[in-house]
Amino acid sequence: MANTPEGKIKKKLDTMLKSLSPWVWFYSPQSGIYGKSGIPDRVIVAYGNFIGVECKADRNKKPTALQLRCMNDIEMAKGKCFVVCDDETINQVKVYIEKIIHDSSRTSKSSGTKAKIS
Repeated sequence: MANTPEGKIKKKLDTMLKSLSPWVWFYSPQSGIYGKSGIPDRVIVAYGNFIGVECKADRNKKPTALQLRCMNDIEMAKGKCFVVCDDETINQVKVYIEKIIHDSSRTSKSSGTKAKIS
């Protein structure tokens, strides 16, 4: 994955997201016969907030109509979506998530709960 220009962006994004653990959970959905087309490259939950991130190799690459429709559906459901293509746009996601964490930690005394698995 990381050998392609888009793969390098995904790797940088993943590294940034991992640095925000434990307040961030993320997943890389698969497309094809076992997945749904148009889903963003990264599905993220940041302190209870849903975020979708579509990765592109550079600023000239644009999301497809199907990706745009999915991102619009996410935002209509009060989620947030980003398109990232470089360090600057990845940093925009980081700043957004850090604001969520900061604002949420000011209103909550708990840092989260562990899921109980039976």
